Parts: sequence; structure tokens; C-alpha cells
Amino acid sequence: MARKLHPTTIRRFSVTGIWEGMMRSLILLLTLLALSGCMKVSDMGEGVREQFSDAGLLDHSSTRRTANWRVQPDSFIYIAQGAFVPPGRAYPRPNVVAEEAFKGFIGYFPMVRRARAPLGLDEAMVEARSAGAHYLLYTRFAKADDRIGNGDQWSDQEAVDRLGVDSGVIQLMLIETSTRYLIDSARIRSRGGLLTLYDTSPEDLLGPPLEDYARTLLGVER
Repeated sequence: MARKLHPTTIRRFSVTGIWEGMMRSLILLLTLLALSGCMKVSDMGEGVREQFSDAGLLDHSSTRRTANWRVQPDSFIYIAQGAFVPPGRAYPRPNVVAEEAFKGFIGYFPMVRRARAPLGLDEAMVEARSAGAHYLLYTRFAKADDRIGNGDQWSDQEAVDRLGVDSGVIQLMLIETSTRYLIDSARIRSRGGLLTLYDTSPEDLLGPPLEDYARTLLGVER
């Protein structure tokens, strides 16, 4: 008769195997970078961060664009967010995507302004034109899943299936104000990491991918 393994033993074996695999990959990566002799310390750190993100330990995001347009750095961009409540167990601030997009864009586009509150697309276009903006960046929080990440959330929900990392999806449209031509649209999926899940929410994942999107519009590397 086959011997049954205790569930605790199975979990311990699985976690140990995962950690050993990640550590082997990390050691191999650092060894290759060190042997190259021409890799900067900052580049090595970025490589490690990407490895940890891919392994699920740190926050991760992926962006899909429908076009590959680039805009001039002196372009005036008006940022607004639609009044849409994302499905899922999360209640993000009403204008949080526009706020985070503004923070990410201001470092690359000196002429940036954002709406103070959520707006419909037509309202946002009117305000963008009135401000003299060349482009309207219209955003929407399409989906958000706020998992249990602290003691208060556990007390409220007490559901094991709600433990885990946060995730979210945002949608972007870049529209030329003079012609209402859709220059680009993008969909950004974000998820948290096992090392960063404590006391966070889906809106905490928005900043880095939105800043990356601003860079891609200029063709600037990280």
C-alpha cells in the first residue's frame, strides 16, 4: 500500500522546490552578468528585478498597444478618466488612473494637465480642446481585484480563496484633439508580487506601467 504524505509535507516540498529553482536562476543570472565584465550595476539590478517579477515575487505588468506611434516631447497632453466603476472586489479612488498617469507623464512631457474629476469622453474632449491640448489621453479602470492583504481585510472577509496578490486592468486611448483621430490605444494588465502583497491595493500597481507607457510614446528606453 502506498504511503500517504501529510498535506504539510507536500506544501513544504513545493515551496522549497520553488525557492530553490528561483535561487538557482538568480545565481546563474548574476554569474553571467559578472562574467560579461561590461554590465553596469544598475543594469544588473534591473535584470534581477525582472527575474523576480517574472517569478511572481515582485509586481509585474504587461502592456498591449494597437499602434506604434510616437509623439513629440513638446506635445500638450490632457489626461482624463472615465466615470466607470471597475468590476471586481475593489473600490479605487474615482480619478486614480488619471492621477497616476499625470505623475508618470510629467517627467517626460512638460506640458501635461489632468481633469480634476472623472469625465465622459465628450466632456473630456471639450476640456482638452479648451485647454489647447494636442492630445487627449482618456483612461479607464476596466477591472480591479483587491485580495486580502492585511488583518483588517481578513477580519472583513475571512475567505481563504480571497488570499493572494492584487490585480487590475486599465485601458488607454490617445486621441488627437483637432481631428478626434485615435492615435493609439493600450491595455495594461498588472498584478502584485508575493513580496509586496501586504497592505496594498490594485491602484498601487498603476504608477510604473503608466510611466513606461509615457516612455514608449517618446521612444525612450528605461
